Amino acid sequence: MEAAILIFPIMTKVTLHYDLSRKLTEEDYPNIAAVHSVYGMVRVQMAPSLDKITVDYDASRLTKTDVEAALARYGIPLAHRAAA
Repeated sequence: MEAAILIFPIMTKVTLHYDLSRKLTEEDYPNIAAVHSVYGMVRVQMAPSLDKITVDYDASRLTKTDVEAALARYGIPLAHRAAA
């Protein structure tokens, strides 16, 4: 029997907060769910008011630009980056 040691790089979790240009609707929910399929995207959480989102991602896999491009690709209506 052979033993193997697996070394995984440490994830660098980053959290970004975004204001949205409009409130999310039920039609946006599948797109929010689909963003989770992007490699390195950890969590996308909607604010109860549906006018902001919080995004957690692995900075060893994605950059802020990558995150914003993915959100735009899935039709998430970003207004601008809110204060952290």
